[in-house]
Amino acid sequence: MSDIAQQVRRRRTFAIISHPDAGKTTLTEKLLLFSGAINIAGSVKARKAARHATSDWMEIEKQRGISVASSVMQMEYRNCVINLLDTPGHQDFSEDTYRVLTAVDAALMVIDAGNGVEPQTRRLLQVCRARNTPILTFINKLDREVKAPLDLMDEIERELDMTVVPFTWPVGMGKSFRGVFDRREDQMRVFTAGEDRRGGDEEVLAGLDNPESARRFGMEWAQAKDELELVEGASPAFELDAFLGGTQTPMLFGSAVNNFGVREVLDALVDLAPPPGPKPALQRTVEPTEPKFTGVVFKIQANMDPAHRDRIAFVRVASGHFERGMRLKVVRSGKELRPNTVVSFLSQRRELLDEAFAGDIIGIPNHGVLQLGDTLTEGESLQFTGLPFFAPEIIRSVEVADPLKTKQLRAGLTQLGEEGAIQVFRPVAGTVLLLGAVGQLQFEVVQHRLETEYGVKARITGSSYNVARWITCAPEDGGEQELKRFIDANAHRVALDAVDAPTVLLDHMATLRAVEANWPKIKFHAMREHAGLVFHKSM
Repeated sequence: MSDIAQQVRRRRTFAIISHPDAGKTTLTEKLLLFSGAINIAGSVKARKAARHATSDWMEIEKQRGISVASSVMQMEYRNCVINLLDTPGHQDFSEDTYRVLTAVDAALMVIDAGNGVEPQTRRLLQVCRARNTPILTFINKLDREVKAPLDLMDEIERELDMTVVPFTWPVGMGKSFRGVFDRREDQMRVFTAGEDRRGGDEEVLAGLDNPESARRFGMEWAQAKDELELVEGASPAFELDAFLGGTQTPMLFGSAVNNFGVREVLDALVDLAPPPGPKPALQRTVEPTEPKFTGVVFKIQANMDPAHRDRIAFVRVASGHFERGMRLKVVRSGKELRPNTVVSFLSQRRELLDEAFAGDIIGIPNHGVLQLGDTLTEGESLQFTGLPFFAPEIIRSVEVADPLKTKQLRAGLTQLGEEGAIQVFRPVAGTVLLLGAVGQLQFEVVQHRLETEYGVKARITGSSYNVARWITCAPEDGGEQELKRFIDANAHRVALDAVDAPTVLLDHMATLRAVEANWPKIKFHAMREHAGLVFHKSM
């Protein structure tokens, strides 16, 4: 077996998804702790604590206690290289999360045991299901008063339309939470609360009929035993193919904040999650074990290091072997790139990287050379697909408070637009920039970041637009010429976005329907692919 194939087999790349506050960032910390990547886990809730969660590094994240940008962490565990992507749970940042889900091979879904399946979980799950992404489920916060585990299991099956196979089962909950029974190992792990540091091995009690378990945990044990017998009869056997196809999910219970059940999650990921698979491009399907390097930019983050005003392009390696200093071609522009300072991540902490293989996430510092969705190759013209942008649901005007800082405002917004944090539209006729977002919180974050990272106070005010659609025209319908005719006739409501894709901005859906009727040859899109290259009519 070639070295590349061997390395690819060792890779596991997955995202953690959940509704806000389900404990996703805490679990991320604990996974890093158990893999040995960090020694002390940070807490999300302690706003004033000196040590914040490793994955929440932006100033605004520390203030609010929520994740607003996806972050990437790499660690080793049991001879596997794990690339872990923490995503924002908040709905207002779902675009970032959707794009991250295109770069992973599996997802770990975190559910708050007190709240069950919440709206954002459903939405993210639809994205995973559309891509047939395998999903592992972790039921968190068992140290609180929560829903009964059988009810939770039933809810997941009903709501998410997946069969659930419990790998572990809780013994008690809230104050009387005693641990979890591992069905595969036929043993109970007894847990002690409040362990911030990685403790020694937990106490283990073997077998379902262990008199010691019955003596120590009395009623909780008797109830768990009854439930386990029910589960045994009612739940199907675990099938790897069904899991890999995204129709069956293994379920594990625990409490991330207390280090309950975290190791089991890591073990399940290593044992079950698939290594990197083939990736479709417009020209052909790319196999991960091919010798030549290919990769795709799925995220750009500005100012990860505020001292250096840098922009990092996050690249998912799709095939081959990456080496520092190798010659790469940016397919969209045809430019050559020779990245020498490529980094791997532990969130904001970075390490220089000499090599990477398919499945890895690498960071290439760049100043505007790379855009979201760019394909990098060793010379072949390939275009990976599947990186979505959605039409914004809220459109606002933005003006600078100090006219002398107009240039900084434009530079800041251009960078934040390329990053995908917000959509920036430049009207064809007019000077006032427009911002588009999925949710209100995005504007607040942009305002905050403009001020702290670029030193620009911006005023974000209302606009008369409520609907945006990207526009194209097929060659057989008159192509560029017809498109230009449309833009000239509607110059007062056409703008260009971050990649110069023309967009029509309207006040109501009724106006959109009227414009569509008047211009039958023009296509109006609620979603565009990266680089404006491929448009989808759906949605």
